[in-house]
Formats: sequence, structure tokens, C-alpha cells
Amino acid sequence: MRILHISSARTYGGGERHFVDLTRGLVSRGHEVFVAYRPTSEWKHELDFLPRQNHFKVSIRNSFGVLSAMRIADFIRENKIEIAHAHVARDYIPASIACMASNAKFVLTRHLMLPLKPFNRFALKNLNIAVAVSDGVAVELKKVFPKGKIAVIHNGIDVASRQIENRSILGEEFRRFHNIPLNVPLVGTLGELKELKGQREFVLAAAEIAKTDPETHFVVVGRDNSVDKKFRRDLKRLVGVMGLAEKFLWLDWLDDTRPFHAAIDVFVSPSRSESFGLAMLEAMASGTPVVATETDGAKQLLGSDIELVPIEDPVALAKAVASTIRDEQLREKTIAFGIDRAQTMFDVERMVVETEQMYESVLKEKR
Repeated sequence: MRILHISSARTYGGGERHFVDLTRGLVSRGHEVFVAYRPTSEWKHELDFLPRQNHFKVSIRNSFGVLSAMRIADFIRENKIEIAHAHVARDYIPASIACMASNAKFVLTRHLMLPLKPFNRFALKNLNIAVAVSDGVAVELKKVFPKGKIAVIHNGIDVASRQIENRSILGEEFRRFHNIPLNVPLVGTLGELKELKGQREFVLAAAEIAKTDPETHFVVVGRDNSVDKKFRRDLKRLVGVMGLAEKFLWLDWLDDTRPFHAAIDVFVSPSRSESFGLAMLEAMASGTPVVATETDGAKQLLGSDIELVPIEDPVALAKAVASTIRDEQLREKTIAFGIDRAQTMFDVERMVVETEQMYESVLKEKR
């Protein structure tokens, strides 16, 4: 199959990691994969495994970029592309127009819990399949598209690559490099810095933990991608007010998260909303115990076997983290459960195969 994947996302996050993993997996299964992205993309180097002629730079500035749509349509025709697959909401309509102009099949993936605007029901009339990365996302998509046009393909990661050998050595190296004592509890979270991701609750929970376990240290990994970076400043100011500045480590980015996961005792997902939660899944596959709020993504990943924390409740979050640190039996149970569930249900190979099967069914549909 000849497939074009489209994403105008500028910064790199969970949706973009999905994009890279999926395209790489499809290439490994023998398909001809093309990618379209904005010229100012900060993550285009992640797609260097594709030949340069399979890259197409296009500026999609909004949902009604007709000129961009026509350029995409030309690229589709020139390369005899059969399926165009869009991954960002503002790309949906331009991709739809490009497919109508080129007679390619049109697929989209929805990575967020936020509902789509109702007008998409009419604007995307030529949609073949809308892919939901979780059951919760599928519920939202059913408000806009017919049930028969929705497929749930759960996100996945390369679980085998997340297995950490020499865990204690990697963890010690991470702590020494960042001047964190080896014998103190270390709690971490990872994700884009914004209100929806719950880092404010993480900081407030840290203040609660410090009341009874003052030696505990905390790591926050993630960028504030807003223009003014105000949320990051607010978080650091709050940490200072709490008197915890010396106990917090702030990291913008990690090319390899395995040392981070080897070093921390608990990974926390404090999100207010999570469509899936690749960072959470990565921690599970790495053998790091997870404490998470009861978002749709956490329910999908952890099921009913792991107790979740109420959203926006830092006191409850602190209690769950403290219990996980202190209770060795609970820690071991959580680790074993996370590894097994990641391997059996959320491996990237399963995601790629299910996507491939979806494409095959789409191509069989009558035009």
C-alpha cells in the first residue's frame, strides 16, 4: 500500500510519537509510506528513516487551507498514493479536500478527548474511517460520525525496547548526574507542561508528601510549549512558595527516558484529562509503578485492577504515592501488572497490524 500520513503539529508529544511509531512500523511491513508536515516542525528529524523524496513540507495554518489541500492533492496524484491519513484536527478538512480532488481514501486519527465540532459531520463527508486511540475517544467520535465509520485501535509502544537492563546502575547514574541522593524516595512525572496535564496538582501533592516524608525528591519532565511559558513559571513559583525548590528537578526533554524510569520509585500521571497516556504506558513497560488519576486513558491502560485517584485531588494523590513508596508488596504487584498488561495489550506491533488491516478494509470499499 502507498500511504500518506499528515501532521501539522509543530512540537513533539504523544500524538507525534504515535505518528513516528506507526509510520516506522508500516515501513517495516513493506508499505510505501509518505509524510506531510509543516516546514517549521521541530520533530521532522524523527522521520529520517524515510527517503527524502517521501517527505512533503506543507503549511497547514488552519482547517480551511484550500491552497494547502490542493498542494497535498498534487502530491497524492504524483506519488499514486492510495490512502491519506490525517492526525491533527486542523488537518482533517484539508486532507478531506485533497482526497476528493485526487480520489484517494481518507482516514483520520483522533488523539484527544476534546469533542470535534459538529460541522465536521458534513465537512468530512468523504471520510472512510475515523480511528480512536482509546474507547473514551471513540465515545466522542460517535457524536459526530456514524458508528460504522469508527475504528478503535489502541495506542502502542515498542515494549521490548522499554525493558531496562542494569536498572540499578542506570538509576544511580541518573541520580548522581542530577545530584539526587541515592537513598531518598524519588517521584517523577512526564508530559507537556499545561493545566490539563495536572502538574499543579503534582506540586500540591508533593507539598503534602513532604509533611510526612521530607526527604522525598521530585522530577518534572516536560516543556511548556506556550508562547510566554507562563505555566512553567507559575509552577516553579509555587514550588518555591512551598519551600521545596531544593527537592525539585526540572527537565525539558529526555532523548532516552529509561534512566529516568530506572531512577524514580513512582511515576505519577496527575492529568485532568487523558485520551490514552503514552507516558503512563512507557512507565508500565519500563517496570516503574504508576499512580494515576481516573482519566479515560488511565482506565483504558490500568483497567479495574489498579485503584485510581480522583481528578484534581492532590491530597488523595499524595496518599496514593506515599502508600506505593512504603508498601513493597503493593509496588511489586503494580510493577508486575504493568509489564504484563503493556506486553499483552499495548505493544506497537499489534497497533501496526490492526492499522494495516483497517487500511485493507478501506481499500476494498467501493468508491
